[in-house]
Amino acid sequence: MRTFDDMLNEQLKDIDFRKEYEDIQPEMDVIRAIIDARTAQNLTQKELSKRTGINQADISKLENGTRNPTVSLLKRLAEGMGMELRIQFIPKNKKA
Repeated sequence: MRTFDDMLNEQLKDIDFRKEYEDIQPEMDVIRAIIDARTAQNLTQKELSKRTGINQADISKLENGTRNPTVSLLKRLAEGMGMELRIQFIPKNKKA
């Protein structure tokens, strides 16, 4: 039985697929950070909605990738979870 990782690693050998996958990685990182922070505190989307004043449906859209958050919205989510928002620019690895 093939695992997801096996299938992904096979598909990443395709240059076009790899480029598309890498292009969406920042968005996926934001989604994963929101979900991880919320679930680490055992919060439902509804509970987070009450804390932040952000509609639960909008939180769902953020988490499933159909809505892109603004920095202001990310700050509200962080505040609602008692967290600080940090955004970093990290140098790319240069190939020699």
